Amino acid sequence: MLTRFILAGFAALLLSGCALNPFGTSQASTPAASAAVTTPPVNDPRVAALNAAGVTALTAAAATSYMDQQEAELRAQLQNTGVTITRAADHIALYLPASVTFDADKAAVKPSFTGTVAAIGTILKKYDKTIVDVYGYTDSQGPAEANKDLSQRRAVGVATVLANQGADQRRFFIQGRGAADPITSNATEAGRAQNRRVEIQIVPLTGATG
Repeated sequence: MLTRFILAGFAALLLSGCALNPFGTSQASTPAASAAVTTPPVNDPRVAALNAAGVTALTAAAATSYMDQQEAELRAQLQNTGVTITRAADHIALYLPASVTFDADKAAVKPSFTGTVAAIGTILKKYDKTIVDVYGYTDSQGPAEANKDLSQRRAVGVATVLANQGADQRRFFIQGRGAADPITSNATEAGRAQNRRVEIQIVPLTGATG
Protein backbone atom coordinates (compact mmCIF):
# COMPACT_ATOMS: atom_id res chain seq x y z
CA MET A 1 0.00 0.00 0.00
CA LEU A 2 1.29 3.46 -0.86
CA THR A 3 2.14 5.53 2.17
CA ARG A 4 3.28 9.08 2.49
CA PHE A 5 7.05 9.46 2.61
CA ILE A 6 7.47 11.23 5.96
CA LEU A 7 10.57 12.74 7.49
CA ALA A 8 10.97 9.76 9.78
CA GLY A 9 11.27 7.70 6.64
CA PHE A 10 13.93 10.07 5.33
CA ALA A 11 15.96 9.47 8.47
CA ALA A 12 15.52 5.71 8.21
CA LEU A 13 16.83 5.82 4.65
CA LEU A 14 20.21 6.90 5.93
CA LEU A 15 20.69 3.24 6.73
CA SER A 16 19.43 2.04 3.35
CA GLY A 17 21.21 1.74 0.02
CA CYS A 18 18.14 1.19 -2.17
CA ALA A 19 16.47 3.55 -4.60
CA LEU A 20 13.23 4.93 -3.28
CA ASN A 21 10.31 6.88 -4.61
CA PRO A 22 8.37 9.35 -2.44
CA PHE A 23 6.17 6.58 -1.07
CA GLY A 24 9.03 4.66 0.47
CA THR A 25 8.82 1.69 -1.89
CA SER A 26 11.28 0.29 -4.40
CA GLN A 27 11.67 2.33 -7.56
CA ALA A 28 8.88 1.39 -9.97
CA SER A 29 8.77 4.28 -12.41
CA THR A 30 11.28 6.31 -14.34
CA PRO A 31 12.26 9.52 -12.52
CA ALA A 32 12.98 12.76 -14.34
CA ALA A 33 16.71 12.10 -14.38
CA SER A 34 17.79 13.48 -17.72
CA ALA A 35 18.12 17.11 -18.68
CA ALA A 36 16.28 16.15 -21.85
CA VAL A 37 13.17 15.30 -19.82
CA THR A 38 10.86 18.29 -19.37
CA THR A 39 7.73 16.65 -17.90
CA PRO A 40 7.28 13.83 -15.39
CA PRO A 41 6.53 10.47 -17.03
CA VAL A 42 2.84 9.62 -17.11
CA ASN A 43 3.35 6.57 -14.86
CA ASP A 44 5.18 8.52 -12.15
CA PRO A 45 3.17 7.86 -8.95
CA ARG A 46 3.90 11.38 -7.74
CA VAL A 47 1.64 12.83 -10.42
CA ALA A 48 -1.41 10.89 -9.26
CA ALA A 49 -0.65 11.58 -5.60
CA LEU A 50 -0.32 15.31 -6.12
CA ASN A 51 -3.41 15.46 -8.29
CA ALA A 52 -5.34 13.58 -5.62
CA ALA A 53 -4.08 16.06 -3.03
CA GLY A 54 -5.54 18.92 -5.07
CA VAL A 55 -2.32 20.28 -6.59
CA THR A 56 -3.40 21.83 -9.88
CA ALA A 57 -1.10 21.07 -12.78
CA LEU A 58 0.35 23.85 -14.90
CA THR A 59 -0.67 24.26 -18.49
CA ALA A 60 2.16 23.76 -20.96
CA ALA A 61 1.96 27.45 -21.81
CA ALA A 62 2.29 28.49 -18.16
CA ALA A 63 5.10 26.08 -17.26
CA THR A 64 7.91 28.02 -18.91
CA SER A 65 7.06 31.27 -17.13
CA TYR A 66 6.67 29.40 -13.85
CA MET A 67 10.09 27.81 -14.19
CA ASP A 68 11.60 31.13 -15.32
CA GLN A 69 10.47 32.72 -12.05
CA GLN A 70 11.73 29.81 -9.99
CA GLU A 71 15.09 29.83 -11.77
CA ALA A 72 15.49 33.56 -11.18
CA GLU A 73 14.88 33.14 -7.45
CA LEU A 74 17.26 30.20 -7.23
CA ARG A 75 20.02 32.08 -9.05
CA ALA A 76 19.57 35.13 -6.83
CA GLN A 77 19.61 33.04 -3.67
CA LEU A 78 22.51 30.77 -4.63
CA GLN A 79 25.06 33.29 -5.87
CA ASN A 80 28.56 32.56 -4.57
CA THR A 81 27.47 29.41 -2.71
CA GLY A 82 29.24 26.88 -4.95
CA VAL A 83 25.94 25.53 -6.32
CA THR A 84 25.78 25.32 -10.11
CA ILE A 85 22.42 25.83 -11.86
CA THR A 86 21.61 24.62 -15.37
CA ARG A 87 18.45 24.90 -17.40
CA ALA A 88 17.25 22.73 -20.30
CA ALA A 89 13.82 23.68 -21.61
CA ASP A 90 11.61 23.63 -18.48
CA HIS A 91 13.98 21.44 -16.47
CA ILE A 92 16.17 23.03 -13.76
CA ALA A 93 19.16 21.13 -12.35
CA LEU A 94 21.16 22.13 -9.28
CA TYR A 95 24.62 20.64 -8.66
CA LEU A 96 25.82 20.64 -5.05
CA PRO A 97 29.55 19.80 -4.80
CA ALA A 98 30.34 17.31 -2.05
CA SER A 99 33.33 19.43 -0.99
CA VAL A 100 31.07 22.25 0.23
CA THR A 101 28.06 20.12 1.17
CA PHE A 102 29.59 17.34 3.31
CA ASP A 103 32.60 16.51 5.41
CA ALA A 104 34.74 13.68 4.03
CA ASP A 105 32.91 10.33 4.07
CA LYS A 106 29.94 11.89 5.90
CA ALA A 107 26.30 12.14 4.82
CA ALA A 108 24.98 14.93 7.04
CA VAL A 109 24.94 18.36 5.39
CA LYS A 110 27.62 20.60 6.89
CA PRO A 111 26.23 23.16 9.35
CA SER A 112 27.94 25.85 7.28
CA PHE A 113 25.99 24.74 4.18
CA THR A 114 22.65 23.84 5.77
CA GLY A 115 21.34 27.37 5.26
CA THR A 116 22.04 27.14 1.53
CA VAL A 117 20.16 23.84 1.19
CA ALA A 118 17.35 25.19 3.37
CA ALA A 119 17.05 28.21 1.06
CA ILE A 120 16.55 25.84 -1.87
CA GLY A 121 13.88 24.02 0.13
CA THR A 122 12.06 27.27 0.85
CA ILE A 123 11.92 28.05 -2.87
CA LEU A 124 10.74 24.51 -3.62
CA LYS A 125 7.93 24.97 -1.12
CA LYS A 126 6.89 28.22 -2.80
CA TYR A 127 6.94 26.69 -6.29
CA ASP A 128 4.93 23.61 -5.41
CA LYS A 129 3.83 22.68 -8.94
CA THR A 130 6.99 20.67 -9.58
CA ILE A 131 8.39 17.26 -8.81
CA VAL A 132 11.88 16.94 -7.37
CA ASP A 133 14.50 14.23 -7.87
CA VAL A 134 17.52 14.14 -5.55
CA TYR A 135 20.48 12.05 -6.71
CA GLY A 136 23.71 11.32 -4.87
CA TYR A 137 26.97 10.57 -6.69
CA THR A 138 30.53 9.62 -5.75
CA ASP A 139 33.75 9.26 -7.67
CA SER A 140 34.98 5.83 -8.80
CA GLN A 141 37.49 5.31 -5.98
CA GLY A 142 36.80 2.53 -3.50
CA PRO A 143 34.29 -0.35 -3.41
CA ALA A 144 31.17 0.11 -5.53
CA GLU A 145 28.77 -0.89 -2.75
CA ALA A 146 30.32 1.53 -0.28
CA ASN A 147 30.06 4.31 -2.86
CA LYS A 148 26.42 3.45 -3.54
CA ASP A 149 25.65 3.51 0.17
CA LEU A 150 27.38 6.84 0.73
CA SER A 151 25.67 8.41 -2.28
CA GLN A 152 22.27 7.20 -1.03
CA ARG A 153 22.82 8.58 2.44
CA ARG A 154 24.00 11.91 1.04
CA ALA A 155 20.95 12.19 -1.21
CA VAL A 156 18.73 11.50 1.79
CA GLY A 157 20.66 14.04 3.88
CA VAL A 158 20.02 16.77 1.34
CA ALA A 159 16.39 15.75 0.79
CA THR A 160 15.76 15.85 4.54
CA VAL A 161 16.91 19.46 4.78
CA LEU A 162 14.81 20.37 1.73
CA ALA A 163 11.68 18.71 3.12
CA ASN A 164 12.19 20.30 6.54
CA GLN A 165 11.33 23.62 4.91
CA GLY A 166 7.79 22.40 4.27
CA ALA A 167 7.87 21.08 0.70
CA ASP A 168 5.35 18.28 0.16
CA GLN A 169 7.35 15.07 0.51
CA ARG A 170 5.18 13.34 -2.09
CA ARG A 171 7.03 15.40 -4.68
CA PHE A 172 10.38 13.74 -3.96
CA PHE A 173 12.29 10.86 -5.55
CA ILE A 174 15.61 9.97 -3.89
CA GLN A 175 18.35 7.75 -5.27
CA GLY A 176 22.03 7.09 -4.64
CA ARG A 177 23.86 6.27 -7.87
CA GLY A 178 27.39 5.78 -6.62
CA ALA A 179 29.96 6.35 -9.36
CA ALA A 180 27.42 6.21 -12.20
CA ASP A 181 27.02 9.13 -14.61
CA PRO A 182 30.32 10.97 -14.00
CA ILE A 183 30.30 14.51 -15.33
CA THR A 184 34.03 14.39 -16.04
CA SER A 185 36.94 11.96 -15.90
CA ASN A 186 37.82 10.25 -12.63
CA ALA A 187 41.48 10.11 -13.69
CA THR A 188 42.43 13.22 -11.70
CA GLU A 189 41.59 14.49 -8.23
CA ALA A 190 40.03 17.61 -9.76
CA GLY A 191 37.76 15.42 -11.87
CA ARG A 192 36.87 13.16 -8.97
CA ALA A 193 35.96 16.21 -6.88
CA GLN A 194 33.49 17.32 -9.56
CA ASN A 195 31.92 13.87 -9.71
CA ARG A 196 31.29 13.81 -5.96
CA ARG A 197 28.02 15.71 -5.84
CA VAL A 198 24.30 15.77 -5.16
CA GLU A 199 21.99 16.78 -8.00
CA ILE A 200 18.53 18.26 -7.50
CA GLN A 201 16.37 17.96 -10.61
CA ILE A 202 13.22 20.10 -10.76
CA VAL A 203 10.52 19.45 -13.38
CA PRO A 204 7.14 21.18 -13.71
CA LEU A 205 3.91 19.33 -13.03
CA THR A 206 1.95 19.97 -16.22
CA GLY A 207 -1.36 18.96 -17.70
CA ALA A 208 0.55 16.77 -20.15
CA THR A 209 1.32 14.36 -17.31
CA GLY A 210 -2.20 13.71 -16.13
